[in-house]
Amino acid sequence: MVLALVVASPGCVAAEPAPAAISTFNSYVNAVESRLAQQHRSDTGFLASADSDPQSDARLRRGELMVERISPAAGAELPGAMLHDWRGTAFVPGATAADFERLMKDFSAYPQHFAPQVLEARVIAQQGDRLQATMRVRQKQVITVVMDTTFDITYGRLDAEHGYSLSRSTQIAEIDAAGAAKERALGSSEEHGFLWRLNTYWSYEERDGGLYMQIESVSLTRTIPTGLGWIVGPFVESMPRESLEFTLRATCNALRK
Repeated sequence: MVLALVVASPGCVAAEPAPAAISTFNSYVNAVESRLAQQHRSDTGFLASADSDPQSDARLRRGELMVERISPAAGAELPGAMLHDWRGTAFVPGATAADFERLMKDFSAYPQHFAPQVLEARVIAQQGDRLQATMRVRQKQVITVVMDTTFDITYGRLDAEHGYSLSRSTQIAEIDAAGAAKERALGSSEEHGFLWRLNTYWSYEERDGGLYMQIESVSLTRTIPTGLGWIVGPFVESMPRESLEFTLRATCNALRK
């Protein structure tokens, strides 16, 4: 019923983001990827220090999960859109870089490891360390939204202890009546803009008898429509952080098993 109200509400439907918002997002992720490339060339700063805390490694080894926001979510150059950037860091004792790579590349097991968010996952094309994968994901706040997502993913291994991956969304489609006979992908003029773009960056480093993992997620969503903040607000504001934290925790749990 709540979702029906959202769909029926005037002005709630948001087509593709404005060109200026897309341009800002692309420029931002280019800067993020340049920063990460510089980090990966560093002998001492392969991972960003969580919360800029010199004691962050010790906190991580005690089992703490560290999640932080990297940038403001809005700006004048983002008409009708919000940009989100979150980073999470964790440590899994006994895990290795090879363990992590096996987990990340086994897409058929994603519905098992990342339930209930990931419903389906498969590789649709692969060439060496670069592949295309599709996933059906479900996000639930006040409302439940199901999306079919396609990503270009590149894996990189610097040495036996250090690696990274870059995942860039190429298509995100909101699914209406998912799992029902009348299931269909909404057209661009029908979608609600809950998620327009999503790039995810993993960095991982094996040391201290385990694996340090860092995930950074940069996404673009619609702004919150007037009068519908109680419905749409929790989704576009909370989903980026909660999804990243869920993914990081689920990855830790899968590696511990």
